[in-house]
Amino acid sequence: MRPERNAYRDALALDGFWAASSADGIEADGLGLVPGFAAGGLVAVPGSINEQWAERGLRDSLGPFWLQRQIVVPRCAAGMQARLQFASADLTARVWWDGRLLGRNDAPFLPFAFDLGELQPGAVHILTVCLDSRLPTDHPLPGIESADFAREGRSKDEVYPPVRYDFFPYTGLHRTPHLCFLPKQHLGAPRIEAGYEHGGTLRVRTRFAGLGRVVLSLLDGESALVRVASDDGDFDLSALAVEPWSPASPKRYRLRLELKRDVETLDEINRDIGFRDVRIDQGRLLLNGESVQIKGFGLHEDFPVLGKGQALAVTVKDLELLRWCGGNSFRTSHYPYAEETLDLADALGLLVISECASVNLDFRRTTDATLEQHIAHIERLIERDHWHPSVIAWSLTNEPGYLAEAEYKRAAPGYFAELFAAARVLDSTRPFTAANVGSRHGLIDPLYAHCDFLSLNRYLGWYENPAQLDFAIARLRDEFDALAAAFPDKPIFVSEFGADAVAGMHSSTDQLFSEEYQSELIARYWDLIANHRHCIGGHVWNLVDFKTAQNFRRVVLNHKGVFTRSRDPKMAAWRVRGMWR
Repeated sequence: MRPERNAYRDALALDGFWAASSADGIEADGLGLVPGFAAGGLVAVPGSINEQWAERGLRDSLGPFWLQRQIVVPRCAAGMQARLQFASADLTARVWWDGRLLGRNDAPFLPFAFDLGELQPGAVHILTVCLDSRLPTDHPLPGIESADFAREGRSKDEVYPPVRYDFFPYTGLHRTPHLCFLPKQHLGAPRIEAGYEHGGTLRVRTRFAGLGRVVLSLLDGESALVRVASDDGDFDLSALAVEPWSPASPKRYRLRLELKRDVETLDEINRDIGFRDVRIDQGRLLLNGESVQIKGFGLHEDFPVLGKGQALAVTVKDLELLRWCGGNSFRTSHYPYAEETLDLADALGLLVISECASVNLDFRRTTDATLEQHIAHIERLIERDHWHPSVIAWSLTNEPGYLAEAEYKRAAPGYFAELFAAARVLDSTRPFTAANVGSRHGLIDPLYAHCDFLSLNRYLGWYENPAQLDFAIARLRDEFDALAAAFPDKPIFVSEFGADAVAGMHSSTDQLFSEEYQSELIARYWDLIANHRHCIGGHVWNLVDFKTAQNFRRVVLNHKGVFTRSRDPKMAAWRVRGMWR
């Protein structure tokens, strides 16, 4: 349940300076103020510790990092149920309250919470968090150690700090935590399904403890279109006189749920929802029954100094740049983005493919626990994002079998069968996909059998066939034709394509890293994507340059952005704008 402030609920933002320490061996159990914190220093929340403490030699540290602050309970807590709510704590976290271990979280970039009971106004409490970005090898976002690169015969692939993914492993409280105050009798997180087919349909399920009833109101501005009551918190409405949500007209309505006892209101929840229908039919992506072409970008939560720390101004800037280019969509590559990003996408009419934090699954190391954890993370992702009209599809993993390990084709079919089946139980209103890597697995990639549309990450002309655009495009066209023949009902979406360009580097010939080459590659790819009968669109990789772990292939950043990290346009940004607008 995301924090909400209204007449019945309140939330205290826990942003600001926190005491911090990178010392090993700190134990928080049974302690109040942890020794060493006062001498450790301060970090800002939200924010990435690696960026803030780079000059302390900790830029490349994966942790552990200890954060701590005092909390004074406000007067509004009287008679209320307190809940400690984290929007994320990355990549893993353990949490203590007055030295008492509350629990841990191992789902990066997803919210979690702890119930604290009733707190005494004026009381002072100590909140301690230990963050760690060192992940086990069987995590859905698998970890790796430096020595593993040599053991695998991949010394030239080694990155520092050691990770299995191509974005920087920032550690921190990247989104503002809250201390929330709820009525003792309150509503649980609602499940909302808002569809549109010849009128609006709305299914809502919410739970509450104790006696009472739930009143649902659907508001258009100040006007109530619907007001109905339920004794069990379940609603199933149809033939609603509403306008559909779409990129051209992102119409939203306020859904209000009130917990009532007689005439008294005990609790209230509000959501801004949109009514729309999305499906794959006969090789097309349909939104409200109309065919739609996806054009946009992959991007990252990444900005100088902030790292992955949330800043609403950066969110607005990035989505406005996307729209300036003529894009209508983005993928949350490769993890769930802040909920406020989806709020803005809802308001702007942008289409979102929401992706689970799973990159480069190595099937030599996956276990039953990997699958169980992966399913649990997808469940939490869908629970968080399902009500957003902007979210039109779920991506369950990115580039599994990246190393073309032999175990992939033996173990992946069963793994993906269970993964996709579990996900479809959680949401039957959206298509599912996952990003396939390169051309490593040909037409028999186990992913294809389970995806509603085929998502391809393709870098022909860059990682393969460098500076050979004619040959690269011919290969890509042949692959599209083969996939269309093999999977006639599953359209192709090119989820990543692009090339690095160092801003200011120019060439009169096809030269890697020049702005001209990046611009031409993107244009050639898009010409094929836009005109191939089986393609529903593509996303340029990437909107902006972003930080990665260190490797000789990366000049400080991944330079595939059409904008620099400071959000200045390269030639490719203008080229894309010319194509899409």
